[in-house]
Amino acid sequence: MTSLGSTRFLVHALRVTVAALLACAFSSAALLAAPAGAAAAPTSASRFYINGAGFGHGIGMSQYGAAGFAQHGFTYQQILQRYYSTTTLAKVNPNRNVTVLLHAGAATFRGALRVKGTAVTLSPRTNYGVITVGSMLRIISHGRTIGTFEAPLTVTGNGKPLTLVGQGHYLGAFVFRPASTGGVMTINAVGLDNYVRGVVAAEMPASWPAQALDAQAVAARTYAITAGSVAADFDVYDDTRSQMYEGVNAETATSNAAVAATAGQVVEYNGAPVVTYFFASSGGYTESVQNVWYGIAPEAWLHGEADPYDDSYNNPYYRWTNPYSVATAARKLRKYYAGTFEGLNVLQAGVSPRVVQAQVVGSEGSHTVTGAQLQQLFGTLSTYMSFSTLTETGSQSSTPVAASTAPSMPAAPPPTTTTPTTTTPAPPVTGGSGLGASAATANATSATGTTTTTTTTSSDLSIQGTVYPVQQGATVVAQLDEASGWANVASAEVTAVGTYVIPVPSAGTYRVAYGGVNGPNVSVP
Repeated sequence: MTSLGSTRFLVHALRVTVAALLACAFSSAALLAAPAGAAAAPTSASRFYINGAGFGHGIGMSQYGAAGFAQHGFTYQQILQRYYSTTTLAKVNPNRNVTVLLHAGAATFRGALRVKGTAVTLSPRTNYGVITVGSMLRIISHGRTIGTFEAPLTVTGNGKPLTLVGQGHYLGAFVFRPASTGGVMTINAVGLDNYVRGVVAAEMPASWPAQALDAQAVAARTYAITAGSVAADFDVYDDTRSQMYEGVNAETATSNAAVAATAGQVVEYNGAPVVTYFFASSGGYTESVQNVWYGIAPEAWLHGEADPYDDSYNNPYYRWTNPYSVATAARKLRKYYAGTFEGLNVLQAGVSPRVVQAQVVGSEGSHTVTGAQLQQLFGTLSTYMSFSTLTETGSQSSTPVAASTAPSMPAAPPPTTTTPTTTTPAPPVTGGSGLGASAATANATSATGTTTTTTTTSSDLSIQGTVYPVQQGATVVAQLDEASGWANVASAEVTAVGTYVIPVPSAGTYRVAYGGVNGPNVSVP
């Protein structure tokens, strides 16, 4: 699962390319050399933006959201009820066995005392290797054969952790089997709650509220016994293919307390344990399972709901923007359109604004894709996305133009950027309202103040361009780069064909704000 235990920090920033800077320099020089009344050479730029929210599949429990609920006084039982609706809590045997694939390849261990089912004893301080000999497994130490055994080969200790050299320490037993790809599979056979002790702090920061850790413990325990055996020889992986498991290395006092406080507890629906998916951040809204994994039947306890606290703990995933050059976006989507790439339309969203289906639009033909396909193509954090294509050209003309300016408008906020997580859990966060699929209809900045209309008679300056998708009547705001930051100076409405022209009051570096994104910088002579 995509969860806090598996996150990576990604940094997305808008940059002006060297080519763009040179273009600005050349156009400025051309303006100085141009005779009076001549039109200045325009500077142009274009970008394709993905506005997104959250990190992960969006089904079940948001880890940042759970932390936010706990911060606002919810108990773990209430948190679980919010994310897995119509469920109850029940108990299972906390010592039932779980088998976890730790490694496939070379295997070296220590800490074991005996080979199960044989009279062979081992020294707990000695490193032993396991190799395959045909269909058999052989234990060796310092070039000496300790014994050759039929698979599976199980080694046990005296209740203390065993060590898989180079990886970590684990309670329970090690089970070795030949790997189909060669080498040896090392599997940890461990009691259920001891397994959960190795999951909780690997999946959620141990510094988070106790009630959030308790909810994580119950969700992890339930997932372990309901996800189904992923292979004939073991139940779960030790990574995000199942859930993060780091054995004794992951244990902390607070995470172990969460396991103890919820000992054996699992989530049930209609009297049976059910799969408890979880993930890092919802962006403000979870999603129904059938809208993310197509072909899966709807489930009553996996229904999309508002997630009001997902923006807590400075959640770095709550809102993010991925900018691309239009050429890069066109190249990634090339097989899904004909002619010239124009943009993306969301055709169907889920209960949340996560994309179920979208249309890649070209000038000569379009194609329908799924949200999952777009996530894979662009490597986004989730399918909670909206799309904007912006082009901008700064120009000067001698034609009088009516200009709508708003000198008293407040400075615009800085552009949204993404700061994703690391493999080591970073403190989670909860929060807020969802990004609608109709985000493109909203102004990028809220503008207030008195608007005045003036008409200039010479050397009129403007920014003009196109937007996609087209939201006729939506506002495009021009922002000027001033010493104190970006200031809103003028605006215009989008036409029926997606064009706009914004007269601006002076020369300078500008950008436009539209649909929740700030466009690239352009110079107006």
